[in-house]
Amino acid sequence: MELTIRNLSKTYPNGVRALRDVSLDIPRGMFGLLGPNGAGKSTLMRIIATLQEADSGEALLGEIDVLRQKEDVRRILGYLPQDFGVYPRISAQDMLDHLALLKGMADKRQRKEVVEAILHRANLYEHRKKALMSFSGGMRQRWGIAQALLGNPQLLIVDEPTAGLDPGERNRFYNLLSEILKEMIGEEAINRALRKLIGQFAYTQPPYPTSHHLVDALSEVTPPELQYLIRDLFEEITLFSKRTLSAQARKRPDGRFDITMEVESKKFKADEKGAEKEVALNDWIEIGAFARPARGKRYGATLYRQQVKITAPRNTYTFTVGELPEKAGIDPFSLLVDRVLGDNLKKVTL
Repeated sequence: MELTIRNLSKTYPNGVRALRDVSLDIPRGMFGLLGPNGAGKSTLMRIIATLQEADSGEALLGEIDVLRQKEDVRRILGYLPQDFGVYPRISAQDMLDHLALLKGMADKRQRKEVVEAILHRANLYEHRKKALMSFSGGMRQRWGIAQALLGNPQLLIVDEPTAGLDPGERNRFYNLLSEILKEMIGEEAINRALRKLIGQFAYTQPPYPTSHHLVDALSEVTPPELQYLIRDLFEEITLFSKRTLSAQARKRPDGRFDITMEVESKKFKADEKGAEKEVALNDWIEIGAFARPARGKRYGATLYRQQVKITAPRNTYTFTVGELPEKAGIDPFSLLVDRVLGDNLKKVTL
């Protein structure tokens, strides 16, 4: 979905001209706006996010007229402004649940699973019941990142997303963007691609590298059988419907447990208007089993974790673990975009 901006202009009532005939072609990928304070970066992002009117010009997101079809944009938008307000006495979890409801997640169970997964990824799960007014600046910014990621948006706009984050928190945000590839093709391959990119462009003059250079570098270190990941993650809108239908355990004479689980998987591609079409499965997807988690934790100790090649909608897997798991399932860490997060794991019955 390409973003096309033509001759966009904005002058504020006090006479400050924030934008003057801005024209940009932004293809699918990840891009940053660079410029000094007051250059108009936030103004441009607010206009694209449908929060501010332009004086003239046009902006198209695929076939959506951003300046006129604001509701269509908001359905696929995730937005983190440079500064944002919250209801101070509401808990982080309740506020995310409310925003998820506003985004159209009517199913209460689904919302709960989605919100919990987002809180884990933002490293806020242990603080989920605290009022937002009690959050530090870094925690508040992480909560802002979490709300922007609700609903797997097709257009994600973040204005100074790492402002207020300490170095560790900043790295956590960047890691959200790379964790899927790292799991699939290996950390060393990712590092090799990044080292090559840095060596190629460090200390160079414009033009600077874009996300296309990054995707090309990642593609070079990705094995042929995993090239579909580059397309799924960076070039096409891909989502899955994955669920665990059953998970049963049988105790062996040696005290270990044979686990048999049945899973169902479907894969979809969406066009720029959001219309989905089911496509054939030929994907590596993870399965796993976990012990009972400690209080306040989502996952217990990992008892089994394995990538499996899935080519059919329904599959049955059997493996052996040293102790009785509490849960087992497919894509347990929700690395792939899923329609419903709450049915990936199933309680193991003996």
